[in-house]
Amino acid sequence: MTGKRLGLFTRLVRSHERQPAAQVYRDALEQIEHAERLGYDTAWVAQHHVDPAEGGLPSPFVFLAHAAARATRIRLGTAIVTLGLEDPIRVAEDAAVLDTLSGGRLELGFGSGGSKSSFELFDVPGEQRQAVYARNLARITAALGGSELVPGRRLHPAAGALARRTWQATFSVAGAERAGQSGAGLLLSRTQPRDPAAPEATLAEIQRPLIDAYLDALPRDVEPRIGASRSVFVADDRDAAARLAEHGALRFLEHLRSAGVTELASTVPEVLRDSYVGTPDDVAESLAADTAAGAAEHLIVQIHPIDPDQRAALRSIELIATKVAPHLGWHPSER
Repeated sequence: MTGKRLGLFTRLVRSHERQPAAQVYRDALEQIEHAERLGYDTAWVAQHHVDPAEGGLPSPFVFLAHAAARATRIRLGTAIVTLGLEDPIRVAEDAAVLDTLSGGRLELGFGSGGSKSSFELFDVPGEQRQAVYARNLARITAALGGSELVPGRRLHPAAGALARRTWQATFSVAGAERAGQSGAGLLLSRTQPRDPAAPEATLAEIQRPLIDAYLDALPRDVEPRIGASRSVFVADDRDAAARLAEHGALRFLEHLRSAGVTELASTVPEVLRDSYVGTPDDVAESLAADTAAGAAEHLIVQIHPIDPDQRAALRSIELIATKVAPHLGWHPSER
């Protein structure tokens, strides 16, 4: 990770069923401020609708504007805005305002994802997901780039350098090629569906072809930007880490069952298959063997699907910065 960046990612998921949204948001803000003090380079949030067990934040720009006023150095990112469910011009306006208010600290990530219920909520047929995303992506790219939106009128405030800080998330080689061709950054997920023909493939084995496709498609004069999100939970004690991870996985399994998406995982080992859990030495050794994360300029850690209490979450954030990332070559003094 020499010369690379360390990011914190939060889905703003409740640590217990009765936790109110206000406390979830306060906890996430505290985590971001904690990460900033520890030298993390970026903090990322996800966007989800009407499903707090999957993710508790429908309005990422509102939240990040508040975070920008409290944390004044760390860069702030969306991973991702579900662009197919949004008006792309409004997204461009909100992003430009946030980038202006934060002093140019926004990293703007897009994706086509989103749960079935989200697309039903916004009356977007699931089979049109990719077509709507591609159309909206083209519109927001043009708006951020300064194209006329109507005769004689362009985006205000102007996006400026924000147009060169966009990212695209994808599960596919074709999506990685599209990101590369456009000069955007590539965001890799913490987990991916397995091909039935290769159910035991590692996450790195699945994602290396995406990285290769992205780099091959990237214009030669554009610097690669690859962000690898990874589920990471670190504790001082290995057994304690395992207990909390199992508890979180069981809670996530219950969510999957209630949502009717048991094909994603049906056992605790399946939920935690792509997670790095243990002591700092355990996790550092495992991450060092992840060739896809190693090829990325940005390692972006998230605590989902473990989602422990705030005390354990803050300790994990600290151990990653002080014990794990330095083992991989990252140091806050380099920032």
